[in-house]
Amino acid sequence: MKVVLAGAFGKLGSDILRALVAEGHDVLAADLVIREMPDLDANAYKTRQIDITDPENIKGLCDGADVVITTCGLTGASTKVNNYDIDFLGNLNLVNEAKAANVNHFVYISVINADKGDGIPMVNSKYLLEAELKASGLTYVIHRPTGYFYDIAHVFWPMILKGEIQLLKGEPKKANVIDTMDFAKFIVSTMCEENVTYNVGGTETYTYQEIGQMFWEAAGNTGDVPIKYAPAWMFSLLAMLPKIKAQGKSDIMKFSKFTLSNDCYGDHEVPGLSFKQYIAEKSYAKRIEDELAAKAAAEAAAKGDK
Repeated sequence: MKVVLAGAFGKLGSDILRALVAEGHDVLAADLVIREMPDLDANAYKTRQIDITDPENIKGLCDGADVVITTCGLTGASTKVNNYDIDFLGNLNLVNEAKAANVNHFVYISVINADKGDGIPMVNSKYLLEAELKASGLTYVIHRPTGYFYDIAHVFWPMILKGEIQLLKGEPKKANVIDTMDFAKFIVSTMCEENVTYNVGGTETYTYQEIGQMFWEAAGNTGDVPIKYAPAWMFSLLAMLPKIKAQGKSDIMKFSKFTLSNDCYGDHEVPGLSFKQYIAEKSYAKRIEDELAAKAAAEAAAKGDK
């Protein structure tokens, strides 16, 4: 089958690309930035640089495709675009292009609890796209993942290195996050199903306190992980600070509050890599520590230039 994969070179996208190539599909890997995949034969797929915010830029992208999969979404801070620009309007451009090309199947990667995120741009933008996709007449599969191993490590490991974790006050919340490669294989295996929505997670469910404890022990510590509990209003206050807004981080703060305030549980549990084992093996640690060191060096250099 011919598959157009938009957002092909992000963390999840690259794993979907690997899964598609492994099954022998004719893949067009599209993204704003094209990067090399050293573990894949460059002749096993085609590439196209795209900007989904520009309808003219993606003209013809879906021509001849049987399936379109999009992982496109704004996950970091930006002062130029927001989640409605990318997650909603950008992906809506893809939906319209797929419809014009008479694509048989459209697969969208949303987020868990998408229907509960009114006022949270990183969530609500995806829910709006879900509604447009369902109304488009395209045959769709919507995935609402709970979260990914590496993203959780990226949140918890820096806190562990500082000696404590920060959580919200209140009843403990739980999550069953999933490895991106396991999720990618599931996406490919279900991409031709008709008009279904999956709330997807892994097979291990933990509270955030339990997750913090596992990271604490992975770092070689004993005893209980030190936890600092913050009131929910503090996240709201931080999100309103002019400096946070100027850095484009306000929506990230709102999303963090939303995530920590809700159970992130997907009732469709996909088997695969153990999250507990992933934490214990610390395969993420050096990469995150290198990122933190590079960020610190850049900030120091910026201060030196002033």
